[in-house]
Amino acid sequence: MSDHHANGPDLPPEGRPPQGLLATAYDLETGEETLAHYQRWAATYDQEIGVDNEYAQPARCAAALDEVADRSGSVLDVGCGTGLSGIALRDVGFADLDGCDFSPPMLERAAGTGVYRRLFEADLNAGLGIQDGTYDHAVAVGVFSFAHIRPDALRSVIRAVRPGGAVVVGLNDHFWDVGTFPAELDAIEADGLASVVSREHGEHLPGADIMGWVVVLVRSGRAAAIRIDP
Repeated sequence: MSDHHANGPDLPPEGRPPQGLLATAYDLETGEETLAHYQRWAATYDQEIGVDNEYAQPARCAAALDEVADRSGSVLDVGCGTGLSGIALRDVGFADLDGCDFSPPMLERAAGTGVYRRLFEADLNAGLGIQDGTYDHAVAVGVFSFAHIRPDALRSVIRAVRPGGAVVVGLNDHFWDVGTFPAELDAIEADGLASVVSREHGEHLPGADIMGWVVVLVRSGRAAAIRIDP
């Protein structure tokens, strides 16, 4: 599944100097670099990101989905990484969860959480490789980031859900401020693919003094007629 970023915090070079493997996460430019980086990081990711830096987006995104979606629906966790976002979804009551990621070692960690029905590898820039409307809803937590996933790959995430399904995206405010992601949201709405129903600013990675956005979209009924794969 995933993307070129495994459920990461998409940290920019501004703000408090990051430590550990977080310090170089925003420098990754190719798929090969990304795979190698997350292979090294898989064993310590949860401690460094989830504990030491108090990663807030998984819980924020799970709560946002819970506000708009029936908990019985199927959910694809795009860029699930080690499963932090899946755990957050389970904790609010979502049980029918699949996950995908670009990094096999991250997927191995995600499997160990026991929260996913199915896990699979995917490069979001190349499309998810699944049928249109496979899931009721989807989340992408920390997936869209500097030098990794193109903003227009969001269209593949939207394509993965049924018309009327929700897509929740969490990303940090430095990447948001670049402007390419908000511009893609505007283009998606203009194309009639989906509607943005909320944008909420709040904590992203508090331990690194990073704030971020949670965006909720709902796929339009006529989205199936629009080509959205990159």
